[in-house]
Amino acid sequence: MAEAYRRHDLLDVEPGAWAAAIAARADLVGVPHVAAWVVDGRPVILRRRNPGEDAGLVPVGLPLPPRDGKRRIGLTLPLDAVRPRRPFLLAEARGACPSAWAATLAAVIALGERHGLAPRPFGSLLWQSLTGLPYLSEESDLDLLWSVRTTIPPGLLDGLAHIEACAPMRLDGEILFPDGSGVNWRELHAAAPGDTVLVKHRDRLVLREAGVLAGGPAARLAGAAG
Repeated sequence: MAEAYRRHDLLDVEPGAWAAAIAARADLVGVPHVAAWVVDGRPVILRRRNPGEDAGLVPVGLPLPPRDGKRRIGLTLPLDAVRPRRPFLLAEARGACPSAWAATLAAVIALGERHGLAPRPFGSLLWQSLTGLPYLSEESDLDLLWSVRTTIPPGLLDGLAHIEACAPMRLDGEILFPDGSGVNWRELHAAAPGDTVLVKHRDRLVLREAGVLAGGPAARLAGAAG
């Protein structure tokens, strides 16, 4: 089922299916990198399904580098044409980072280790790491995904805020809960327990109380997401 995949999942695509999907899109003729994307060994990422798209197909996307228009390309592919790629960890992205980011990356990775978590990059750092194309600029954020097994570890959000206060870039990203939903860590950290924050699911957006998200057990999280 297409629903087996979750937001931010990286997927590899069967080359023939990719070629067929591109051939059906006249608007993609001559767009840099797109035709050879899969042949060059690059993945796509699961995206939110648009209204009217076939529920039996897998909605995927890829962003072009800023120098090529920063366009976000969206396609739908047959389920048997894609397969999951293992998550890409922040520790693997060091080589793609500006030297000025080195201390921040080390601090973020160490924070994760203290809480038994392995942060993943997304956004510009992810795509530059995976493709070798130039996505990062001096204005780029460090976008991170933190997958928690049950609750958000105490001190994780404060730790991120402390690192950001000394960082040369903005730290952004999401806490990902066991059901696949995600909330922006900055919004959750800034919210009072009774405030509502936006939670993103694969197929919908919902508002939930910050106090429940920050401290409730997995059962409460799953119940709140329903």
